[in-house]
Amino acid sequence: MRIYLDNCCFNRPFDDQSGIKVKLETDAKLFVQATIRSGRTELAWSYILDFENQANPFFERRYTIEKWKDLCIVDIEENERVLATAREYLEIGIKPKDALHVACAIEANCEYFLTTDVGILKKFKNSTDIKVLDPIEFINVIEKQW
Repeated sequence: MRIYLDNCCFNRPFDDQSGIKVKLETDAKLFVQATIRSGRTELAWSYILDFENQANPFFERRYTIEKWKDLCIVDIEENERVLATAREYLEIGIKPKDALHVACAIEANCEYFLTTDVGILKKFKNSTDIKVLDPIEFINVIEKQW
């Protein structure tokens, strides 16, 4: 099973953990990381992840996230298919960087796109292109499959 985590998902453990939803998403995201390390789940990466991560002003966060690239199975570079798919998502109101993330996940043949961004989750709720879930929902899905 191949998955793609967007930048907000990678950053969730660094967010304020005082809210229960953030804490649960963090725990779920850390569990997802364990499935990647164990090889049960394949990680896809992209140039837009690199771009956003490099813009992170916090060295520790940037470095920690950057290390996940070493575990990826595929690293998607910008290409015309990615840009064309992203343009389609722009037309339905997806923000440019978010559209590129989803387009890269599709280009990488991911089954799942994981995010904690409520806007993306709402826009892709009934998507036939890729399953977009938060980390908690993803754990519920894989628990049934495994």
